Amino acid sequence: MKVPSDKLFRLIHSLTPAEKRYFSIFVRGRTDRDSKYLLLFDVMSKMDTFDDVVAQKKVYKSQASGRKKYPELKSYLYDLILKSLYTFDEQQASEARLQHLLQGTSVLFKRGEYDNCRDLLHKASKIARQYEAFTHIIEIVRWEKHLAYAAMDVDFFHRNLGRLLQEEATALSQMQQVSAYKAAFFQMYLAIKRGAQERTSDRLEPLKTIISQEIFQNKDWPSSHKSQVLYYRTLNLYHFAASENEQFYETGCYLILLLESQPHFLRENLSDYIAALSNLILSCGLLRKYDEVRTCLQKLRYISPLTEDDRRKIHRQYYTNLFALCIFTGAFEEARREMDHCRQESSKFDAKEYETTSFAFQYCVICFGCGDYNTALTFLNQWLNQPRSVEREDLQSLARILSLILHFEMGSHLLLDSLLRSAAHFMKVKNRFYDLEKHLIQSIAEAYRLVSRREQQQVFEKLHRELMSEPLASTARHLLQIFDLDAWLVSKIEGRSFAEIAQRRYEEGRNA
Repeated sequence: MKVPSDKLFRLIHSLTPAEKRYFSIFVRGRTDRDSKYLLLFDVMSKMDTFDDVVAQKKVYKSQASGRKKYPELKSYLYDLILKSLYTFDEQQASEARLQHLLQGTSVLFKRGEYDNCRDLLHKASKIARQYEAFTHIIEIVRWEKHLAYAAMDVDFFHRNLGRLLQEEATALSQMQQVSAYKAAFFQMYLAIKRGAQERTSDRLEPLKTIISQEIFQNKDWPSSHKSQVLYYRTLNLYHFAASENEQFYETGCYLILLLESQPHFLRENLSDYIAALSNLILSCGLLRKYDEVRTCLQKLRYISPLTEDDRRKIHRQYYTNLFALCIFTGAFEEARREMDHCRQESSKFDAKEYETTSFAFQYCVICFGCGDYNTALTFLNQWLNQPRSVEREDLQSLARILSLILHFEMGSHLLLDSLLRSAAHFMKVKNRFYDLEKHLIQSIAEAYRLVSRREQQQVFEKLHRELMSEPLASTARHLLQIFDLDAWLVSKIEGRSFAEIAQRRYEEGRNA
């Protein structure tokens, strides 16, 4: 059976309120209000989930011709929405406005309207310089020379040729500079994602190679706003990967100031700003600047999204960082309440475009902090059952360690034997059976066989001392950003809850 295409439904639900309002204005006068395609637009807008059969029945009711005409109606509506978005973007996006002006220049040139061509090029030049549209600047310069040549305007060449050649050379240089920084940024991003959780002594060498390039040797070298943003984004990523928390924070603060200094760019694209805010929140958390975390979270929460993708990113980054804050300050009950809000909001996103199960790991830790181990285990298994990816590879070992801890807390001693063997086998196969994991597995294996609480305490005290000493301390830092193993060990040693220890750590940090 052929599955009906839902691409029209997904397009309609990707529209912002402003784009939907514009569509209703765009079609006004093109047809009467009772037209079938407007009815279909309204029907699909109100649908929570896609149902082609229901949509067809509501549009055509009992009309026999509906089955043949419906696919054509969907195709027509899809194209009409695209046309409305083209004109909407022409009014909103600099790229579309520039393209429109240059197309107008071409049309007028063919008709010999050279003066009008220059008027359009003047408008295009102002927009291109403001938005650092270097390829368009080169195209505008080409048109200026072409117009003067076609009109045999030697006087224009005499007055302006030097300026035009300089503008062209500068734009070309800046375009190449942006390209070089963009390549470095993506190389850094890929190296960090693929090398996450690597603990070899030379793990930072590929990253150092990237920032040792000449383009990173002088902070004044990037000559445009776009290249400056890429320069600091790349350094920011490097300092994060190198666990240089102060520099991670400092470059993050400067990057936010830089992005906010040119608000017209933010009206075009919010992705970099959302990512930079998220990284700044993380750096504040690592330095225990929790008040700044709250401030940045509020800023992130109240960003007005430009696209549906922005809306999804804001939602994900806000809740991911809020949960991290709650987890490391011991505010697990607050996190549990916010978890419910997050799940309600997540349900409104298209499941094909937004993976809600990616929160499952944090949900697991939150429920663990609330002492609800059964629900925590349910979320952990939900996370483990997701398709594997490079991005999740770094959490696979931690997930298995957390599973062991959960079963230890639940007293599932019959299962622990097989789980311990399974976890060790997995890590060996994945070449992730490092000293830290070995000590953890050995200690849990030893502790669960002991009946005496005092004897278990001694096992955890020994593991805690090992965890706090080099080289285990340095290899545990990345793990501790996700789950506070140290707080759990202290809770076992002192006979207190995990939440109590996390809250005490937070208060001690605030009062220090």
